[in-house]
Amino acid sequence: MTAIFLYLTDTMSDWEYGNVLAELHSGRYFKDPARCYDVVLCGRTLDPVTTMGGLHLEPEVLIRDIRPGTGDLLLLPGADTWLDPAQDPVIETVRTLLKEGVVVAAICGATMALANAGLLDNRPHTSNDPAVLKMFCPGYQGEPFYVNEPAVTDGNLITGSGLAPVAFAYHIFRRLAVMSPATLEAWYGLFTTQKPEFFYALMASLPKKS
Repeated sequence: MTAIFLYLTDTMSDWEYGNVLAELHSGRYFKDPARCYDVVLCGRTLDPVTTMGGLHLEPEVLIRDIRPGTGDLLLLPGADTWLDPAQDPVIETVRTLLKEGVVVAAICGATMALANAGLLDNRPHTSNDPAVLKMFCPGYQGEPFYVNEPAVTDGNLITGSGLAPVAFAYHIFRRLAVMSPATLEAWYGLFTTQKPEFFYALMASLPKKS
């Protein structure tokens, strides 16, 4: 069983990871219906957190203790707490996991923490805006590598704007190769345009049940 390691932190943005969890956990549009993801809640501590939407969530494991395997995902949602120095050990864990080849997906405020730690200085990435990164992240030197797109994939790192959770999810699904190309494009078309033709294309793209 593969896993999504969802990092929990206070004020985390509920809408930024919803599509990712729903599709990876349910596997409803996977090219291999037998494949699905467990959700593992990890934190800097084991103390409960409160999301921006008021949900109370409790980590199951410390992020420093996770050992993601092939096909697993570390998901870093945005929050108002990412530039707190208390997050520095978390970023060091992320640095190590990136070097080990683990797929890491960071959106909104999480990209700011990566930027401030120099993890985006030499690789294509995106965030909410390059001016925001320069303003709030004194350690950021990666402006030449900034890509003005809703989401960007560079090897095992996916970054996204907090205003583009669907595009962020699309990049994750493409990187993990869990959907067929036809299914993925139909899914993205449906969630970005709401046009019925994409729903029918999505249904037609799914594996036929015997």
